[in-house]
Amino acid sequence: MRFKDHTGALSNLKHVAIIMDGNGRWAEGKGLSRTEGHIAGTQNIRRIVRQLIVNNIEYVTLYAFSTENWNRPIDEVDSLIQILSESIVNETTEMNDEGVRIRHLGRIDRLPARLQKAIEDSVGLTSRNNVINLNIAFDYGGRDEIVQAVRRMVELAIKPDDITEDTLSSELYTSGMPDPDLIIRTAGEMRISNFMIWQASYSEYYSSPVCWPDFDELELNNALLEYSSRKRKFGKVNTTAKQL
Repeated sequence: MRFKDHTGALSNLKHVAIIMDGNGRWAEGKGLSRTEGHIAGTQNIRRIVRQLIVNNIEYVTLYAFSTENWNRPIDEVDSLIQILSESIVNETTEMNDEGVRIRHLGRIDRLPARLQKAIEDSVGLTSRNNVINLNIAFDYGGRDEIVQAVRRMVELAIKPDDITEDTLSSELYTSGMPDPDLIIRTAGEMRISNFMIWQASYSEYYSSPVCWPDFDELELNNALLEYSSRKRKFGKVNTTAKQL
């Protein structure tokens, strides 16, 4: 089911980022545990990735675990790590067969060894794929990303006068990728939550009332429809409009 883009607006849509919110609320509404909600949310990833492929999107970034999520109850954190570890092992082979290139955005040094290995194996296995780039932001925070980038510039002894926006961008986890054109947040929330705060300076934002496990192809196409109606000027004046 491909979104019918009558305006041609999607021709320049290369990168969709998604804040996958509402797994816990979805589970509570069904009388399930929060862990079951996170499992359902993980199972929804492949469906949305496939729909993005149908719509010729080149990059998708999924916000899976923030630097602040370590402050959640330890049982929930352990469950999230276990779920991601199992998901990577179970899904990587099939995603590789479908041409998905998996990348990790965020810190890896604080993750358990088993998860580090699963991430490294999936990144290595899919590194030559080019159908779509799937970025999993796990132990990711926008502010921390900028701090880490500044630290690397200091280590490289880059002179202050040589530091530009391009210099800093080259040290971010997303180096070499286009900034997100569209950021979708599910479950009706209107916060950016420390997600890609450098890269999102001119991203279009869309909030869906639907919790992530129920965010399906139709809901994604609703987001694409809304995006197609936006006029992106990047701070410029629309000089093609009739001047009064």
